[in-house]
Amino acid sequence: MSVDYLSGPPPFVANLHLHGDRLAVVAPDGTEITYRDLAERVRETSARLGPQRRLVMVAASNDVEPLVTYLAALHGGHPVLLVGGEDRERLDDLVGRYDPDVLGSYSDGSWRLVERHPGSSHALHPELALLLATSGSTGSPKLVRLSAANLASNASSIASYLDIRETDRAALTLPLQYCYGLSVVNSNLLRGAAVLLSEHSVTDPRFWSAFRRHGGTSIHGVPYTFELLDRVGFAQMRLPHLRYVTQAGGRLEPSVVRRYAELGARDGWRFVVMYGQTEATARMAFLPPELAASCPSAIGIPIPGGSFEIEHRRRGVGELVYRGPNVMLGYAHGPDDLARGRTVEALRTGDLARRRPDGLYEVVGRRSRFIKPFGLRIDLDHLERQLADEGHHGACTGSDRELVVAVTRAAGSDELRRALAQRLGLPLGAVRVVVLDELPRRDNGKLDHRAIAELDRPRPRWRPGPRRPREPGSVHDAFRTVFGIAEVPDGATFVSLGGDSLSYVQMTVALQRVLGHLPDDWPTTPIERLARLRRRHRFWVMTETAVILRAVAIVLVVGSHIGLFHVLGGAHVLLGVAGWAFARFVLANPAPGGHTQAILRGLVRIAVPSMVWIAWRAAVQDDIQLRNALLVNYLLDPGVWGYWFVETLCQIMVLLAAVLAIPAVRRLEQRHPFGFALAVLLVALVGRLYPDPGNEFSARLMSPHLVLWIFALGWLGYRARTGWQRGTAAVLVLALVPGFFHDPLRDAVVVAGMLLLLVPRLPLPRPAIRPTGAVAAGSLAIYLTHYAVYPELLASLPPVVVVAVCIGVGVGCQWLLSTVVSTVARVVSARRWWREDGGPGHANPVPTVAAAVR
Repeated sequence: MSVDYLSGPPPFVANLHLHGDRLAVVAPDGTEITYRDLAERVRETSARLGPQRRLVMVAASNDVEPLVTYLAALHGGHPVLLVGGEDRERLDDLVGRYDPDVLGSYSDGSWRLVERHPGSSHALHPELALLLATSGSTGSPKLVRLSAANLASNASSIASYLDIRETDRAALTLPLQYCYGLSVVNSNLLRGAAVLLSEHSVTDPRFWSAFRRHGGTSIHGVPYTFELLDRVGFAQMRLPHLRYVTQAGGRLEPSVVRRYAELGARDGWRFVVMYGQTEATARMAFLPPELAASCPSAIGIPIPGGSFEIEHRRRGVGELVYRGPNVMLGYAHGPDDLARGRTVEALRTGDLARRRPDGLYEVVGRRSRFIKPFGLRIDLDHLERQLADEGHHGACTGSDRELVVAVTRAAGSDELRRALAQRLGLPLGAVRVVVLDELPRRDNGKLDHRAIAELDRPRPRWRPGPRRPREPGSVHDAFRTVFGIAEVPDGATFVSLGGDSLSYVQMTVALQRVLGHLPDDWPTTPIERLARLRRRHRFWVMTETAVILRAVAIVLVVGSHIGLFHVLGGAHVLLGVAGWAFARFVLANPAPGGHTQAILRGLVRIAVPSMVWIAWRAAVQDDIQLRNALLVNYLLDPGVWGYWFVETLCQIMVLLAAVLAIPAVRRLEQRHPFGFALAVLLVALVGRLYPDPGNEFSARLMSPHLVLWIFALGWLGYRARTGWQRGTAAVLVLALVPGFFHDPLRDAVVVAGMLLLLVPRLPLPRPAIRPTGAVAAGSLAIYLTHYAVYPELLASLPPVVVVAVCIGVGVGCQWLLSTVVSTVARVVSARRWWREDGGPGHANPVPTVAAAVR
């Protein structure tokens, strides 16, 4: 087989076989692949591609087959065009423009190599090895042309300054088609180290379970990755094999650099800040780890083999120009450019930089990130840094007519707008502050300034009345419906929008109807990325176990109360599911306001409709009193126990809000999530020793102190991530539940529910998804309303019909409540626009994004 690269394939491909039986790759499912096996698979795939050089497009994902195809193409001398496999629209656009000879992609869950031309339809330059999209051209066909020598030199430099060893195991937390993620693969394969492929976000406990299980030694992230690491309590994690953490893909705030450098020094790993661009294959500079804490604003020194110059200096600041063997051949704007040779010798980065007295380089802005409203030149990057120094998490964009500043905190937005106008000398009307729940980001984690500009473009004015349907059945529609907001930012996630256990059920069902499937990390996946997922509709759908349990449990509750059957335990299963959801939505993904605020928000969503309903019943019926609406009936009048579940759950949440308000307790929970849940369970078991037989709540096993352990058992079930943890949780279920209820069937129901919580998903027929989700989402409403419905119907209708009516009424009430909340949100949004933007005739008669999402 001939290879037409002038220097042959890069060493990290050519020398795979030299590493023998060392571990090379760990697949997302945990399968381990040795270098010997990887080399054989690369040779086989390379043979399939044939001896004639062809353009091979790989629709990449962090999986084994795309990686093998990428390496095989390089091995055989075939230029590779790496693109993201999730964005089908962009993939189709690039296929149409560049007409690849071979296309590797997933189809119906299987990896396929499709030969589109028997030979090649292109003239390919002998040096061309790889084509990548630049970080700023995600919506453009412009590509970076890289040679095998570019790839080889950059991989060697990175492996050298990071001191990558054959014992290392690097976690691929970034997309394979992103130059940073690809450089992790190339440099580690060069040294005979292993790459841990993962499709999970760093916010997913499964990522960390796999990282620990396979002895992960390095983590690599863009600035947004470190925001996510902070959310999941990375500082408290025990990662015994971790050697170093790297950061690139944009500027990380100096305070964050210093904090992670100090954290690494404390725990025995190095923190390496790096600087690069796709045009330089990946890296141009790195900050030596020992300088990170003392020089956190610097990008460092050139990588081995590279050099910097600063051109057109003014007061020491000028454009940063890079030279080195990793500088690209040039750009490709279409297929004709694939025949071109080198057109670039030095890389003009577009960054404004200075060389400090200590020899380190520091980027201070961008040449192209300027606007001139009213003739005033504003450096947007510099302004972003100023805002960050003042405590604002924001992004700046705009035009020569106005400045747009997007921030993630609504408080003080008007004051910020006035302060910016005064500071910059702009008219107040030329400054707009947009409040978002989360700043939109591209796939590589960088801020998407273009999306911010798009979000703030003028839209038709909203007026009360019938809404014009938009994108029916879309992911955005699903989020608008569930959260009751007029607009949702593309960069927002279920977690950032404040999703909790109740909206989780609605969101799961809505997204499964739209997409037909859900990725495991969908709650932390930006809406824009969810919208680009390929839709798959099959008969059997893997559905969240907690959703199924909610639906089954509430049917058991209603059916037993009405007398259709006598199968108790459903409410206690719901209590366990509530504990699971508490760990899932409050503890695992803490909201910006902290655990206590998140608990109180969830408490309001449960307590307020419950109290309103009970108060109404007390006013029109004589079987319940107004004081029962206070949800402290356990203390005031134990004889009325019908709404015990809501009351007990609310009291448990109040208790936990108080306990987790203590900073030391929060840190302990984040540091030892499974151990903390186990400790809560052990403490809660003490309550079983005090049954209080004079209290009817206690006699019926409904008192908070008697059933808190079931809530804790569900909590423990979610925190059980490893095999031994799940085994421990299962043993505890089997040891603690049987005998507690003095009813073997009731014991069995609760045991089954608690054990199923250890299984994340269960298959469900597609036709059952919608009704199951509706019942699960309406479980609280069904529980509240069925007491008022069935007594009147049971005398004249069969029990099975009464059960169906009760469930239907509850689902209908839930739908009505959601509709009212959504409508009120839109009306409030419109009135805010009217008040804040001036109504008709105003210079900018458009509802701001702030008004839409607040």
